[in-house]
Amino acid sequence: MANLLPTNEHPIERVLRVILGFGVLSLAFVGPKTPWGYLGLILLATGLLGSCPLYTLFGWSTCPVKAR
Repeated sequence: MANLLPTNEHPIERVLRVILGFGVLSLAFVGPKTPWGYLGLILLATGLLGSCPLYTLFGWSTCPVKAR
């Protein structure tokens, strides 16, 4: 499972993704009530999981390197 969903997001980025995810998702229920608000689910899921599929695809990581 670690190869499929590696942790590749910085903790601050994860918090921002969750906050933005809730904010964008609220557009589907409050405000303009547009279906585009459901895109917030992507931000919310990647923030909670700590893994971004695009980061994995391109080999990027904002996660700090752990000392061994």
